[in-house]
Amino acid sequence: MEALPDASALVAFATTVEAGSFSAAGRILGTSPSAVSKAIARLEQRFGIRLFQRSTRVLTLTREGEAYYERVSPLLRALGDAGDVMRPEATAQGRLRVTAPGDLGRLLMEPIVGRFLPAHPALKLEMSLADRHVDLIREGFDLAIRAGRVADSELNARQLAQLPLVLAASPGYLEHHGAPRDIDDLSGHRHVRYLLAGRAFPITFASGQVVDPPGVFDTDDGTALRAAALGGLGIIQILGLAVRDDIAAGRLVVLLPQAPLPRVPVSVLHAFGRQAPARARLFIDFLAEELARLA
Repeated sequence: MEALPDASALVAFATTVEAGSFSAAGRILGTSPSAVSKAIARLEQRFGIRLFQRSTRVLTLTREGEAYYERVSPLLRALGDAGDVMRPEATAQGRLRVTAPGDLGRLLMEPIVGRFLPAHPALKLEMSLADRHVDLIREGFDLAIRAGRVADSELNARQLAQLPLVLAASPGYLEHHGAPRDIDDLSGHRHVRYLLAGRAFPITFASGQVVDPPGVFDTDDGTALRAAALGGLGIIQILGLAVRDDIAAGRLVVLLPQAPLPRVPVSVLHAFGRQAPARARLFIDFLAEELARLA
């Protein structure tokens, strides 16, 4: 059996990929950039390939380096998580990278910052708020919070909550265009539509009736969706939680309350396998409790 590569060289390589430079990797690992570079050079010599393209300003992975990182990174993460399983369940430490939709992430940010992180001072949390569906493995995320049906995949999924959608428009829009009286009226109105993967979401009611109106403005960002509605541009379909303050203040009005929209499942995905580390389990449990309270 061929001997395994030097573990320190593997760690140096993965850290350099994630940090973006030998200098940054050296700071993270508590060593010099020269030592990091030499460790990676040992790997390159061992395999007879170049893992990075080096220049005076830019450090980029070669095709072989990308393929190697995709294989090595999950293994190193699993090794780091192995000791985490043995820690007391009440503790969370290490790094946790999370991606979440913009609106939902912003709603959760206050309780995360105000309660979860102070309770776990040894945890470093990285949050990316983006409505696109990231590739957890390729992009190095630990958890992905998703709104909507989760497609079949090799990832582990846990449903956290089911949140209601609403149709809403501003008083200014309703003053100029009138309010729809029933579902059939919607086709004659102006709509601001939410895009996901380049496709606009149709309006699907709990009864099963579907309306796919043309949009006067389409966007893949929840903040832009809300801003367009507040500006009187048209009718939006959005998570009720994302506009509850606007509705309470009268800045937006809920439309067709007699024809409710279905609830949207909110799930969290991860690739840790059957036994996720404590930092992930504690964070997921916190999210479930918080969403249950908000719903």
